[in-house]
Amino acid sequence: MIKEEKILFVGGKGGVGKSTSAAAIALMLANLGEKTLLVSTDPAHNVGDIFHKTLKNDPIQVYPGLDALEIDPSIETSNYIKKVKENIRGVVKSHMQQEVYRQIDAASSAPGAEEASLFDRIVSIILDEGEAYDRIIFDTAPTGHTLRLLTLPELMSVWIDGMLERRKKRNDTYTQLLNDGEPVEDPVFQVLQQRKIRFLNVRKILLNKNKTGFIFILNPERLSIIETSKAVKTLADHDLHVSTLFINKILSQEVDGDFWKKRKQNEQDYLSWIEKEFAQQDKHYIPLFETDINSLELLKSFATFLNNHLKTT
Repeated sequence: MIKEEKILFVGGKGGVGKSTSAAAIALMLANLGEKTLLVSTDPAHNVGDIFHKTLKNDPIQVYPGLDALEIDPSIETSNYIKKVKENIRGVVKSHMQQEVYRQIDAASSAPGAEEASLFDRIVSIILDEGEAYDRIIFDTAPTGHTLRLLTLPELMSVWIDGMLERRKKRNDTYTQLLNDGEPVEDPVFQVLQQRKIRFLNVRKILLNKNKTGFIFILNPERLSIIETSKAVKTLADHDLHVSTLFINKILSQEVDGDFWKKRKQNEQDYLSWIEKEFAQQDKHYIPLFETDINSLELLKSFATFLNNHLKTT
C-alpha cells in the first residue's frame, strides 16, 4: 500500500502516464473511503479529459469522495497581482499608487510570475483549502517545471530573508532619525513576515516524510530513466526524497512475434538498469494495458489493479 502521507506529488517526464497514474491513485484512495482532492498543476491539464469533465480553478466532484481542480495560471497570476496591490495599499502615497500599480502589472508578465502565483495557490491548498480532505494528490507538470516548483519554498525563504533584513535596516534608520526612537510601523515588513511563516510551514510539511510523499512515473526507456535519475538527485539535494517509483507500460511476458520479442529483450536491459539506478526507492511495475485509459471504467480497472498490487508488495 502507498504510505499514509496526506500529500502526494506525482511527477515524471511528459508522456509516461503521469496524469493517468495520479488519477488512478486518487480514485483508488476515494474507493478506500478517503476524501481525496486531485490537483493538476500541469499547464497542459489532462485530468479533466481523463474524467470527461470540464474542470475549473476550484474543486468539483468527479467521483464520489473525489474532487478535482485544474489550477489556471492566468487566474492565479491575476489573483496574485491583486493581492500584492492590496498589500501595498496604504503603504504607498496616493499620488504614487498608479505608477506603482503600473510597474506591478508589468511584472505580472515577467518570467517566473506564473510559477510564483501557482506556488501561492499550492501553499493555500496545503495550508488552508486542504483541511477538508484526507488526501491531496498533485499531478505536476513535466519534470523541469516540477523541480522548480518544489524547490521554490527554499528559494523564496532565502529571498524573503533578504527583503526582511533590508526592511529592518530601513526601519531602524527611520526609528533613530525620524521617530524619536519610537518603532516605525511597517505594513510591508509585516506582510513579508507573514509570507515567510507560510513558506516555512509549507517547507516543513514538504520535508516531513510522514506527511508528504513523492512518486515519480517512468517508462523502461533510456531518456525516461536518465531524466528521472537527475530529478531524484536534484530533489534529494533540497532534502526532498522520492520514495516511490511507478515503472509504467511493462510489456507482457507472453509477447509474440520477432518485433515484440526484441522489444521485450531491450526492455529487460532497461529494467535491470532501473533496479541498480534506483536501489533506494520502492518500485512498482505497471503493465502496458491493452487499450489507452480513456474512460472512467478503464480508470477504475487501473485503480483496482493498483490497490491489489500495492497490497501484495
